[in-house]
Amino acid sequence: MVPERREQAFLLLVTIFIAGLTIASVLASKIVMLGPFVAPAGVLAYSLTFAATDVIAELWGKRRANLVVMAGFAGIVVIAVLVQVAVYLPAAPFWQHQTAFETIMHSTMRIIIASIVAYLISQIHDVWAFHFWKNRTRGRYLWLRNNLSTIVSQTLDTVIFISIAFYGEQPLWPLIWGQLVVKFIIAVLDTPIVYALVYWIRKFD
Repeated sequence: MVPERREQAFLLLVTIFIAGLTIASVLASKIVMLGPFVAPAGVLAYSLTFAATDVIAELWGKRRANLVVMAGFAGIVVIAVLVQVAVYLPAAPFWQHQTAFETIMHSTMRIIIASIVAYLISQIHDVWAFHFWKNRTRGRYLWLRNNLSTIVSQTLDTVIFISIAFYGEQPLWPLIWGQLVVKFIIAVLDTPIVYALVYWIRKFD
């Protein structure tokens, strides 16, 4: 029963990872104000993915974490295909929102492409960096490994994503700066959650 519960916890983390990743691509087309900072609306959803992979990397190792990353990549590609199919399917005669739909979905498509590039680089780095610091600290200081790997990975992700998704359409620096600040705050705040999840799941060993 205990190994089964551990696998159920793994499935839950993968579900959170995929859900956060996919909905972030849709939400990112809206720019929001978070206090004095501007950021894509998908920033919170996407930040969940780094916490999920850090927990998976800590408990199941680098191989499983990379497997989850590649599964997420496949999910983004499927979304990109489905978005294009939805845009080019003929609208029903009584449906009057095709132009608005195309505007939003074409914007979303560019965001998805930006997500694919930024995602692969940042998530692969996150898994690598987490294990690099795990080896250096001999498995101690989870809070340090979690934050060091996440902050650098989030920086890579933000600069790449914003540059591809919004170049020529939105002011890049306010978006990059705002998203970095929000992501760094989330990275610090999610550290107790990472600790709690690791502690809870280890009870199933």
